[in-house]
Amino acid sequence: MKFHKTPLEGAYLIEIERRGDDRGFFARFFCEKEFAAEGLETRFVQINNSLSAKAGTLRGLHYQLPPSSEVKVVRAITGALWDVIVDLRSGSPTFGKWFGAELTDENRLMMYVPRGFAHALITLVDNVEALYLVSDFYAPQCERGVRWNDPAIGISWPIQPAEISDKDRAWPDLNSDFHGTELMRGLK
Repeated sequence: MKFHKTPLEGAYLIEIERRGDDRGFFARFFCEKEFAAEGLETRFVQINNSLSAKAGTLRGLHYQLPPSSEVKVVRAITGALWDVIVDLRSGSPTFGKWFGAELTDENRLMMYVPRGFAHALITLVDNVEALYLVSDFYAPQCERGVRWNDPAIGISWPIQPAEISDKDRAWPDLNSDFHGTELMRGLK
């Protein structure tokens, strides 16, 4: 695997290394030794799968508070999506900054999302299936989010969202009193 640093400390785009012949190819999706050599999380307790039927489906921006904050590794296994992360670690020099990349079934790139980051995706075509490795169990009491179009963050979405859940539409802005209190509780 090749680990490409993003502008946000601790976040990576991961490129698989294909070994191929006339039959096709073989590649590792995950290797504990390779992740550990980069100082990345190696314990994943869930593998989640999502299918978004329509292009323009937006999911996010989601994160979990401690003690259930999580690392995610996200990959498109069919179709194409644009994956975005936002640094929410208080005291980080890139707090409130975002990074996005296109993940497709053809480029097979994966986004490594560290603890303390919000995560979202928007589908670029119909019938997009994504796979997520997750380092902690889903804890509804720790689930939080940030509004997808918060002007203080200023994400440049590649397309206008066509589908957003009511819950994702209702998340507060990053600079709200809600997030000020929550972030002081330990997203570092």
